[in-house]
Amino acid sequence: MDTILIVDDEKNYLVVLETLLESEGYEIITASNGKEGVERLRGSDINLIITDVKMPVMSGMEFLRKAKELNPDIPVIMMTAFGSIEMAVEAMKEQAFDYITKPFENDRLKMAVKKALESASLKMENRRLKAELSGRFSRGEIVGKSPNMLKIFDLIDKMSNAKASVLITGASGTGKELVAKSIHFNSPRKDGPFISVNCGALTETLLESELFGHERGAFTGAINAKKGRFELAHGGTIFLDEIGEMSQSLQVKLLRVLQEREFERVGGIKTIQVDVRVIAATNRDIKKEIEAGTFREDLFYRLNVIHMELPSLKERMDDIPMLVRHFLAKYSEKPIELHQEAWKALYSYNWPGNVRELENVIERAVILQSGGTITAGDLPKEVTGYEERVDIDKFLPDDIHIQKALEIMEEKLLRRALGQHNGIQSHAAKQLGITKSLMQHKMKKYKISVDKI
Repeated sequence: MDTILIVDDEKNYLVVLETLLESEGYEIITASNGKEGVERLRGSDINLIITDVKMPVMSGMEFLRKAKELNPDIPVIMMTAFGSIEMAVEAMKEQAFDYITKPFENDRLKMAVKKALESASLKMENRRLKAELSGRFSRGEIVGKSPNMLKIFDLIDKMSNAKASVLITGASGTGKELVAKSIHFNSPRKDGPFISVNCGALTETLLESELFGHERGAFTGAINAKKGRFELAHGGTIFLDEIGEMSQSLQVKLLRVLQEREFERVGGIKTIQVDVRVIAATNRDIKKEIEAGTFREDLFYRLNVIHMELPSLKERMDDIPMLVRHFLAKYSEKPIELHQEAWKALYSYNWPGNVRELENVIERAVILQSGGTITAGDLPKEVTGYEERVDIDKFLPDDIHIQKALEIMEEKLLRRALGQHNGIQSHAAKQLGITKSLMQHKMKKYKISVDKI
């Protein structure tokens, strides 16, 4: 539902316009002068502005300029009883979308509103498609706007131009390879190869051959010479996934590559030099592995020049609505909604498999759903049968005041409800049992913007 802000000092026109446009299915917010209109614009998600030109406190032209400063893309329709060609030209110079004189014809106004919203929607869609296209190379499929993920994006931006090795840690399913790809495709090496190796999927002998290659006859079955992954990654990036699974003997050889940038193939004597950036990842606690003697400390320090710890899905629950919409779009060509009980189940589940598990659950639900709505019955039993147990000691610090604790919970509830309802404030307010005006007041208090939900 599109939201229209109407600004006019004449109360009768506010009432007439509100009644007319609400009957067309729009959500209406009103203001009696330009200054009040600026406050409404800052505190709400507005799709279109209709404003009078002649107003006290702040004129319509001043308000138009201020609105464009706050949101250059928002369409503005100007109205006045003092219509003139000069004023229309001035309004268009200030990037007004259209200009209507009072008294207006209802059909003329409705047509202007429809065209303005369609134009804004088209611009937004073009911007989204450009961002999506760019995102495929810069962010991969990394989705999220929670504080934890914003820190990750900031780190990606900072480390992409560096040459140093990177160690990514985090539980399985948190997206370590996606982050590695994002670092690579944002770096000066983006035109070079990105080579991925799962160190836990191969035996020691096969992994050595896979990494460094082998010469003909090096072992039984080596009927031809083969380049290793380090050679193939020359000029680019090699991603060593599950580095914690690597044997001690291979760790020594990897350390040499990191120090000297050279190695020999299995069964070979020729030294091969490579220019490769190394990004490693593990779901293990490497420091504990060092203490246990299973991982070399010197290799750890070589890999851990830049460290990234990826949050679990449980630590970024605010991202669930965005992730769900992303996976729905990925696995369904038709629009699909989630029933309230399904949303509740997704938020209550602990997600031990993290984002990867959520993706699998949504893909399965898309296949099982009928009628364009995913119900709780379309979700696996382990998801719907989970009862959340909140550990208050872990959730909140010991010395927090009760008012601050309540504010943290309130903000989380607001963001969750808005995310579930695609940012539609009236629907989110209804779910939370509050009025829309109170919802807008609280959004302003916590600086919640719908485009960041």
